[in-house]
Amino acid sequence: MATVRPLIAGNWKMNGLSHQIAEAEAVAKGLAETPSSARVAICPPATLIDRISRELADSGVEVGGQDCHAEACGAFTGDVCAEMLADAGATLVILGHSERRAGYGETDAVVASKVEAALRAGLEPIVCVGETLEQRKAGQAVQVVQAQVRGSLPQSLKRRAFSVAYEPVWAIGTGLTPTLEDIEEVHVAVRAVLVEAFGEQGATVPILYGGSVKPSNAGEILHVKDVGGALVGGASLKASDFLGIIRAL
Repeated sequence: MATVRPLIAGNWKMNGLSHQIAEAEAVAKGLAETPSSARVAICPPATLIDRISRELADSGVEVGGQDCHAEACGAFTGDVCAEMLADAGATLVILGHSERRAGYGETDAVVASKVEAALRAGLEPIVCVGETLEQRKAGQAVQVVQAQVRGSLPQSLKRRAFSVAYEPVWAIGTGLTPTLEDIEEVHVAVRAVLVEAFGEQGATVPILYGGSVKPSNAGEILHVKDVGGALVGGASLKASDFLGIIRAL
């Protein structure tokens, strides 16, 4: 069975102006000095993708988008399609993040249509899933996350590169994290669905953990069973913090 490199991806969300390109450059410089066994990606706002991808060319640090529209073009004012991301230099795209699901009403079906769009444009999807605090308290975390995985991942992903990011909604940006046992339980459950849906391929798809990942807790989290990397929010905005997480592998 093939070994897949872990993926550490930074999600800058709606943060980042021109001067912060220097942080991305500092990440690339740090990795040049001390290489990592992981793949590393930075997902800045769409306004910076072109410039950061140019600055990081040949560095080994990949650049991704944070969302895309399902259609390739059309009258969708303010939206960005997968082809535009690819044209700007992106190679990956985050889809189905809890902030999109909650704030924009994105369903599993909508996320699946965006996955199809990403594949159409040659982008590698990072598909996010995760439960709310209420769902966890009700003992529904595994059930909810498995349903999201089944509903958000189309069969067209067979033989295509992709990853799943488990982000408990209540842990994003709060400083709270589940116990290592809780993380393992959900990652193992996600793995079971991936194997059910994609067979041998599903056994190697990276399952990233996201939700208040920082240098101080990354070492423990990244060594939990079936954790294949991390989707990092706030800590990815500062090169020193992001490098600290990368080096925790």
